[in-house]
Amino acid sequence: MRNGIDILVGTPGRIKDHLQNGKLDLSKVKHVVLDEVDQMLDMGFAEQVEDILRVAYKKDSEDNPQTLLFSATCPHWVYDVAKKYMKSRYEQIDLIGKRTQKAATTVEHLAIECHWSQRAAVIGDVIQVYSGSHGRTIVFCETKKEANELALNASIKQDCQSLHGDIPQKQREITLKGFRNGTFKVLVATNVAARGLDIPEVDLVVQSSPPK
Repeated sequence: MRNGIDILVGTPGRIKDHLQNGKLDLSKVKHVVLDEVDQMLDMGFAEQVEDILRVAYKKDSEDNPQTLLFSATCPHWVYDVAKKYMKSRYEQIDLIGKRTQKAATTVEHLAIECHWSQRAAVIGDVIQVYSGSHGRTIVFCETKKEANELALNASIKQDCQSLHGDIPQKQREITLKGFRNGTFKVLVATNVAARGLDIPEVDLVVQSSPPK
């Protein structure tokens, strides 16, 4: 960074650290890309993003950087917040249109009601019935604790490993490689850790509780 770079990719917290320490100069930034903008402009991140962009943006200036925002989901509030950074004649490109609620026609959906104390046992049975001993399954949990507990639960009789934010990156890569290669059959992951996963050979996906 001292010698000058063309592209910087970073998380808001780390970029803010470098700004505050005087190691980063954003005054000549020409393009700003926010990926997963629904997450980045959510209440937790919005303040950090604002602090960073304040350095490069001047109110109503035509010389402000070109701003590109990407997201799989764009609630209305995202557009409202985004207008602060976009020029008045911004363009919106929607690749989904009216298909936001449409599920894949090749996938069968089931909802199973059960008491939380029975959930591990029911998930174990569902895996046995719908994925068998040879199929591959991903189970999504809301918390790291829940993912760890479920991965170790005796009700899931297949080989099982967990994937979440507390697991070091190197181990995450080993875990994903093992799952892709079929070394173990069940991956228990938190929703956040699973963003961007692309494993086509999965037979069954279980959402351990309804998404909020």
